[in-house]
Amino acid sequence: MNMNMDPFDEMSWGTLGTIRPFFNFNAERDAQDIQAALEQKDAVTLVKILTNCDNAQRQIIAQTFKNMKGKELITGLKEAVSGELADLLSALVMTPLQFEAYRLMQAMEGIGTDEEGLLEILCTRSPQQLSKISAIYKEDYKKDLEEDLKGETSGHFAKLLVALLKKKVIVGEVQTDTEVLSEAINKAKADPGPWITVLTSRDSDHLNQVFDNLESEKHEAVVEAIEKAFSGDLKLGLRTLVHCIRKPHLYLAQRLDTKKTAIVQGVMVSHSEEDLLCVRVAYLKQTGTTLYTALQRQFKGVHLQALLSICRSED
Repeated sequence: MNMNMDPFDEMSWGTLGTIRPFFNFNAERDAQDIQAALEQKDAVTLVKILTNCDNAQRQIIAQTFKNMKGKELITGLKEAVSGELADLLSALVMTPLQFEAYRLMQAMEGIGTDEEGLLEILCTRSPQQLSKISAIYKEDYKKDLEEDLKGETSGHFAKLLVALLKKKVIVGEVQTDTEVLSEAINKAKADPGPWITVLTSRDSDHLNQVFDNLESEKHEAVVEAIEKAFSGDLKLGLRTLVHCIRKPHLYLAQRLDTKKTAIVQGVMVSHSEEDLLCVRVAYLKQTGTTLYTALQRQFKGVHLQALLSICRSED
């Protein structure tokens, strides 16, 4: 969890992404080509255009298309293509904020809750990002994100999710936080309260120092101590949060290695303009296989070409 990141900017998330602005960009030409491709159900052209420009440029294309046709581009895409490819192209056309709000909604929709899907976004996004995502969630779905999280979960796990959603950086003393967490976890029945409070109100550098201290004191990894002290969804939540603080790109690489299509597409699109290059490096280190090769083993056809275009290249 990097609480020092820039706000969730609509246009540029840094220089470690795989998707960059298209140099010779022409929104009117692209919108016309997309219109023709939709009429012909030409998925290859749709993929080529939408994966060769960045999100800010896609927003201009989408608005140009709407002005031309009088309907949303996402609506047109879903009429022309279907299944997982339609999901991927729709994700590319959403703003980054909309897509994260959509993923949170999807994690809570229907029977059962995707706790790991909720945790991925809540643990890896900054306070500024989550504030904006909450606003988009309310605007798009006419519901309150905090109330939905409380309704889908319970107990200390619900408290953790809400604390993550509302997290803010407060300056603390490393030694004091180390002692507080040590005392809480060493009780006969571990007290999750201090763990939730400290882990959702300090920056990553501070927490890594605290974790180093705890590991020196207990002679075991923090995640192992959590495994022993807590149970159920709370254990999953705290373990995931520590993992994101310790090695966020490795965490995301492991999410990709689940090989579940919705997760693969979610992580790749969400991080394509931010830090997917770092995730690719972590994936290779974790699995011994490049993400580019792994995608070729799992997917095929135009869907594969779209994912490879987002991944960009071998490592």
